[in-house]
Amino acid sequence: MTASPADLESRVCAALDRQAKDLPALGVAVSGGGDSTALMHMIANWAAGRRIQVATVDHGLRAESASEAQKVARNAAKLGLRHDVLLWQRETSEGGNLMANAREGRMRLLSDWAKRHDLPAIAFGHTADDQAETLLMRLARGAGIDGLSGMAETRQFHDIRWLRPMLQTTREELRRWLTDHGLDWIDDPSNENTDYDRVRIRHAMTALALDPQAIALSATNLGKARAALNHYTARLAEQAIIGHGSLHLPHAPLQDAPPEIFRRLLIAGCRWITGANYPPRRQTVLNALESIAAHNRVTLDGVLIEPMKDMLRLIREPAAAKKAGESHGPDWDNRWNIKGLQKGEHIAALGFAPLIDLPWRDSSLSRDEAASSPAVWNGTKLIAAPLLRDCDRYIAEPLRNATDLRRLLLVH
Repeated sequence: MTASPADLESRVCAALDRQAKDLPALGVAVSGGGDSTALMHMIANWAAGRRIQVATVDHGLRAESASEAQKVARNAAKLGLRHDVLLWQRETSEGGNLMANAREGRMRLLSDWAKRHDLPAIAFGHTADDQAETLLMRLARGAGIDGLSGMAETRQFHDIRWLRPMLQTTREELRRWLTDHGLDWIDDPSNENTDYDRVRIRHAMTALALDPQAIALSATNLGKARAALNHYTARLAEQAIIGHGSLHLPHAPLQDAPPEIFRRLLIAGCRWITGANYPPRRQTVLNALESIAAHNRVTLDGVLIEPMKDMLRLIREPAAAKKAGESHGPDWDNRWNIKGLQKGEHIAALGFAPLIDLPWRDSSLSRDEAASSPAVWNGTKLIAAPLLRDCDRYIAEPLRNATDLRRLLLVH
C-alpha cells in the first residue's frame, strides 16, 4: 500500500484531528529517526496556533546520542518549536532487560516533562511497521488477545494522553515523504543489531515479504475483539459492591461467565484496589483463578482474594499495606486521601496490634480490611483510625470509585 506525499500527510493530520483536536498544546517525542522526524514536521504544519514542544530522550547508550539530540534541537528551532533534551540515568541497581528499563525510563521522563510544561498529551512516531513487529514479537511469546491487539492509537497513562497518529503509515512511506521534502534523518545503528528481538523480527518480515500494514490490520481487528470482551466485562462489573476501598463481586454471575471475562474482571479489580499501572503476570493470574475455583484464599499483586458463600471479596493485603510505609502528605498507599492531617503526623497502615482496643467488628470491615486501613500516627502513637471510629478531625476518602473500575476495563 502506497500513498502520495500529500495524501500521506493528510492521513496523519486526520489522525491528529481525531486524537488531539481538542488540545491547546501537544508534546512530540523525537529521537531524530525518520519516523519521529517526519511526525515533527507534519505536526508543525498541522498545529494551527497550538503550542507544540519537542523532547528528545538521550539514553546515553551510544557515543553519538548527545550530538544527535542537538541535531533534533536545531531542526526543531527551524520550525519555531521549543526543544528539550531529557537525560536518562540508568540506576545501577536496575536489573533485567536493558531495553525494557530504557523504555520505562523514557516514559517516566516524558510524562514528567509534559506535566512541567502543561502538555496534556505526547505524540509518538510509531508506524504500521512498529505495530506489525510488536504483534509478531508478542505472538512468539504466547501473548493473549490483549498483547496481540498491539499499540492503541490513544492511551491514558501517568495522567498523560499518549498519541500514535502514524499507525496507518509505513516506514517506507515516511522516508519517501522526507526525501521528497529534502529532509534528512538519523539512522540508529542499533536498528540493525540482531541481538535485539525486534531487529530479528524485522529481518524475518523482509525475508518473507510480509506486508506490515496487513499485519497491523490484524492487530486492529484483535483490538476490536478485545473491546467487545471489555464491554461485556464492564457489564458484569456493574454488579460489584464497592465500599471502604474494597470490592465485592457476586459469585454466581462470575461462575456463569466465560473464564476470560472472569479473568479480566479479576485483573481490573486488583488494579482498582492497588492503583497499579500494569496488570499482574498472566501465570500468577491463572494460579489465582485455580485457587479461587478451589474456594481458597489467595493473594495477587498485593490484593487478598477471599471466596465467600455468595461473594468474591477483594481487599488490600495487610502485609502489602504495611510495606506502603509512611506518608506525611494526604495520599497514602495509592489508595486513600486523608484530610485533616496535622504537623508531625503521618499516615501508615493500622496493622493488627491496635485492633484489640478498637471496635473494628462494628465497622462492617473484616479483620484484614481493618488492619490494612489507613491510620493517623504521631511517631508510634496512634492518633486516629478513620474507618473504624468516627473522628470529625480526619476524613478518609478512597482515591478510586466505580467510574474508575469501569475505566480500567474499557481504556487501554
